[in-house]
Amino acid sequence: MSTLNKTNRRDFLKITALTGGGLVLGFSWFGSEAAPVILSNTAVAADLNFNSYLSIATDGTITILSPNPELGQNIMTSFPMIVADELDADWNKVKVLQAPLDKKFERQSTGGSGAIPHSWKRLRTAGATARHLLITAAAKKWNVDASECTAANSFVIHNKTGNKLSYGELAEEASKITVPADVPLKNRKDFKIIGSAVKNVENKNIIAGKGMFGLDFYREGMVLAMIQRPPAFGTKIKSVNDTAAKAMPGIIDVVTYKNNVAVVGRSTWEVMKAKKALKIEYEKDGNIESTADHNQLFASMIKSDKAQVKRKDGDVESAFKTAAKVLTSEYQCPFLPHNAMEPMNFFADVRPDAVELIGPTQTPARAREAVSKLLNIPEDKISVTITRLGGGFGRRLMTDYVLEAAELSNIIKKPVKLVWSREDDMAGGNYRPSVRYRFEAALDASGNLIGYKLRGAAINAGNSVRENNFPAGAVDNLLVDSVNHESPISTAPWRAPITNFLAYAEQSFIDEVAHAAGKDPVQFRLDLLQKARTKPVGSFNYNIDRMETVIKTAAERSGWGTKKGVSQGFSVYFSHASYVAQVAEVVMKDGKPVVKKIYAVSDCGEVINKSGALQQVMGAIVDGYGHAMFGKLSFKDGASEQNNFHNYRMIRMKEIPEIDAHFIDNGIDPTGLGEPALPPTGGAVANAIFKASGIRIKNQPFIEEKLFNPA
Repeated sequence: MSTLNKTNRRDFLKITALTGGGLVLGFSWFGSEAAPVILSNTAVAADLNFNSYLSIATDGTITILSPNPELGQNIMTSFPMIVADELDADWNKVKVLQAPLDKKFERQSTGGSGAIPHSWKRLRTAGATARHLLITAAAKKWNVDASECTAANSFVIHNKTGNKLSYGELAEEASKITVPADVPLKNRKDFKIIGSAVKNVENKNIIAGKGMFGLDFYREGMVLAMIQRPPAFGTKIKSVNDTAAKAMPGIIDVVTYKNNVAVVGRSTWEVMKAKKALKIEYEKDGNIESTADHNQLFASMIKSDKAQVKRKDGDVESAFKTAAKVLTSEYQCPFLPHNAMEPMNFFADVRPDAVELIGPTQTPARAREAVSKLLNIPEDKISVTITRLGGGFGRRLMTDYVLEAAELSNIIKKPVKLVWSREDDMAGGNYRPSVRYRFEAALDASGNLIGYKLRGAAINAGNSVRENNFPAGAVDNLLVDSVNHESPISTAPWRAPITNFLAYAEQSFIDEVAHAAGKDPVQFRLDLLQKARTKPVGSFNYNIDRMETVIKTAAERSGWGTKKGVSQGFSVYFSHASYVAQVAEVVMKDGKPVVKKIYAVSDCGEVINKSGALQQVMGAIVDGYGHAMFGKLSFKDGASEQNNFHNYRMIRMKEIPEIDAHFIDNGIDPTGLGEPALPPTGGAVANAIFKASGIRIKNQPFIEEKLFNPA
């Protein structure tokens, strides 16, 4: 068994005099490992300096308080699975509750595919510590050595006699036992719940309509509100005529603040109708940009001499001068909205003595901090309750919609639930940045890659490159630089930030280079990895063995290069500490390419829940393929030209290809999974389309290419 050592004893809190209520085991999220804390009951636990806790009631019920927001990534199932396995618990007795925001948590957010990697050992330690205490308690009752006892299915069993006691029977006695400093953890071979397929613990509530999303929240006495924001980025309010809106049924007030006009009323429908009756005149307030302007900006940024060099290896200029062949390609993507199925919403009740916030947020601590600064109210006077999120993809990392609700409640002195419409969300959201990449490759006479250049030109993306990603480290002469344009159009992280398009562009270009070199695309990548292994150039942040394994496994599972009747395209990418290789299969139908199947091999370390992992990979592939094929948000005079699903194309059920998902079992700790399967999808599909049609797609969305619209 593995052991976690040197746990900080200051992280331990213990109450030994119990009056009943069972065992409550808290664990600190601040220390290097989880620090168990024994508490008499949950009421006491709430007042002590701990961050999350495992409780065992006298009836045997096991409860874990889950701190991270749940937006469909299955964290409310995976967290308790980890604890329950180390605890040797009966899964049917496990319950999980969503925790409100508490400063005691170290990481109470959802984003970056980081929840499981961060909490893996902390959760295991919590379960293993409880198991140790329960076994010790049973051994004491039986007057036997603890080594003679084992735990299984929420019972402690004496191996020699077969006697057993339930966890509920042992909970109180266990709470009186000294907490160990070092807790042995299970070997992987002994996992019973981890690695199995477990249904989402919230399924029944969601299906029955009991799942509490932000839009479901209601409180007696609250009012509803919607906001009219400037229809174009770079404009501000000049004048407001709200007479007609105020006179409409159900309307309580119309409030103009900052650059917003809020309509407050009794119901969403009444507020929505009144909002349309507003007469607002806007005037210019900064740059007003259109997509046509951005295309001109990209052309100049690609040629700019002001790009910031992110990495330079070797003598790039000499490599390109002496090359036998030089390739140059440019790839471009548009802005994209997040389009979470549940539009933005939040409840706020600002009172003189406290602020209550309730709703769907990926970053509750950031929301509280922002409201504290806005209203000049101490954070300890602000509570945040997290509802289930109806999607986020990075949009709910932002706090704009929370601030709107809090400021409006402060102005009208009423509890208010602010709701965005779909049009509000698409026209005034924070989008995936638009980017253009230029790649250059230098080949020698034998088709070896001797020089590589990448420039990222982006709008509101900051650094649009990942300079230490593959093929960095495998090319002797390499230059990566970036240039960014600051725009009034607001942007935000979008699922797999930057890499969601960079991977497509890089993997498509590497395919171009392999084709120009006359080499198999899979073998070409493997040769580059071998170069990085034997003669590395500088540092790089990917693991050669892990990337090589997913490449070879994907090629084998897909029958790479051996199938007839389909054209295959390959892609592989490293992001969020995980590796995913994909093979897309395309057939031509009526002169158009159709994606029939995608093979995906993922190395995300230990898979906690096979069901949840499969959903994550399949969802990421559908997301990646659908947006590469159809997604586009364009602008005219600062305003988005698409504002709802009638003119913003999403993938449809019948267009989703068959997906074969496989996971590498290498025994390492879990790495990210919510995002890594999205980046390689576009490249695999585009490379398969090239194989089928001979046409290289370099811009998204694919659907705008002549190949799909021959007329």
